Amino acid sequence: MSSKDKQKVIGEELDAAKVARFLEMEPVGDENADFHVLTKAYRGLPLAYFDQFLAMFTAQGHDVNACDQQGRTLLQIAAQHTNQPGYVEILKKHGAR
Repeated sequence: MSSKDKQKVIGEELDAAKVARFLEMEPVGDENADFHVLTKAYRGLPLAYFDQFLAMFTAQGHDVNACDQQGRTLLQIAAQHTNQPGYVEILKKHGAR
């Protein structure tokens, strides 16, 4: 399966409150709530803000190793996106394995 590379967002200023809004996202159906939030943040935040988000996420006791319905962690998925290596390192920095 192939995926699109992330689009660069230009000119959008993000503050801590905007980054924290990702923590409030709710899954649809029976998707793991932590995995849902992680995925939304991964897709929606530039690298520096993703790091900030993960600090908030883990500080609140959320599981950075939450799995999707196929048993994959976000780290496993992100590792397949070779054009975005910084995200893998940030995930590992925050305890992903």
